[in-house]
Amino acid sequence: MLGAFIRAFRTPDLRNKLLFTLFILTVFRLGAVIPAPGINSAAIREQLEAVQAQDSTGVFTLLNLFSGGALFQLAVFALGIMPYITASIIINLLTVVVPRLEALKKEGQSGQGKITQYTRYLTLLLAVLQSSSIVAMARTGQLFQGQIPVSTYMPNQDPLTLVTIVITMSAGTALIMWFGELITERGVGNGMSLLIFTTVVAGFPSAMTTMFQEQEAWVFGIICVAGLFLIAGVVFIEQAQRRIPVQYAKRMVGRRMYGGSSTYIPLKVNQAGIIPVIFASSLLYLPQLAIGLMGQDADNPVANFINSYFISGTHPIYMATFFFLIIGFAFFYVAITFNPAEVADNMKKYGGFIPGIRPGRPTAEYLDYVLTRLTTPGSLYLGLIALLPMVALGASGATQNFPFGGTSILIMVGVGLDTVKQIESHLQQRNYEGFLR
Repeated sequence: MLGAFIRAFRTPDLRNKLLFTLFILTVFRLGAVIPAPGINSAAIREQLEAVQAQDSTGVFTLLNLFSGGALFQLAVFALGIMPYITASIIINLLTVVVPRLEALKKEGQSGQGKITQYTRYLTLLLAVLQSSSIVAMARTGQLFQGQIPVSTYMPNQDPLTLVTIVITMSAGTALIMWFGELITERGVGNGMSLLIFTTVVAGFPSAMTTMFQEQEAWVFGIICVAGLFLIAGVVFIEQAQRRIPVQYAKRMVGRRMYGGSSTYIPLKVNQAGIIPVIFASSLLYLPQLAIGLMGQDADNPVANFINSYFISGTHPIYMATFFFLIIGFAFFYVAITFNPAEVADNMKKYGGFIPGIRPGRPTAEYLDYVLTRLTTPGSLYLGLIALLPMVALGASGATQNFPFGGTSILIMVGVGLDTVKQIESHLQQRNYEGFLR
């Protein structure tokens, strides 16, 4: 593998792509530690560990994960990539129900360009709304659950300062979106995925350090070994796929013979990726956000119910709800992203068929049957991986810094594998061996 890295940097165009990607990621991480105007980030950092211990599974934990810790420091890039992820999910869902968007999706590159433009506009709108809500909660002390006095990190609360913070955070989101597009066009890998990967990995060393300080040496060693086995299992599942063989019949076009080739349709076990976990987490944050806006009222039965079962994140009802939401969203997302009827029609149009299955409706039914059988273990796998940090938190009393499991490990493994494959493709174009042998 070391030789493959050396060959990658010896290839001029690939070296330039890698260096450009590293440069953008470095600038991105710098923006995550620069505080917004009017924010005293030093005061936040002094008491941040105590706050996070109180908010291990609170309202903004996932947002803080996707911002690489920038949210709880109210930095320029405090919103991270989350507004773009939310906008992309909304646009994908609307594509199924809005005929105009569905028509644009079928127009090819020009239509995809318009959909991308709509995604950008929606991202900016969500960034303004999200930054406004974060500033409002920070101004009232709700963001840090009242653990840090507002006057220590936001001494000036005049309207001009608050508007400046909102504009700065929204502009930071627009800049992050531009960074992701630059990496995709001129660098290596998917830009948005790499930015998410960077924010997650940024918190990994501190989590390991904290765990080493809190646990005994032998416990820390066992956790590390278990983490390596877990990573190997995630890699195995992420790489697993069911290959549906497809045969194309020979056909005469003019004087030339086309077809007669065989290929396959790769259906992954985890066809939905990380999206169901984000869906389920976002939905479960709604009652917690409602509590933050309503305040703590002892006479409110709804508030008491949410406080009892949905705030700690380790209650069995919360974990069961989270688990079943992930399973439901996995089936839902696969259903809207992979259309067996459309795939069967395209195969029939170009003379393709699955051996032993008649073209048309029988092919669509067969693909739907196989996809359902694959999605079932894939959704269970996602649910179990997402519950690992909660189980560790409830069983061992560990802090939220438990680094193995949940959304973070899925992102690290998935994006890492995808980036390595893209680098391999560049190397194999020059008859070099790749990283994975």
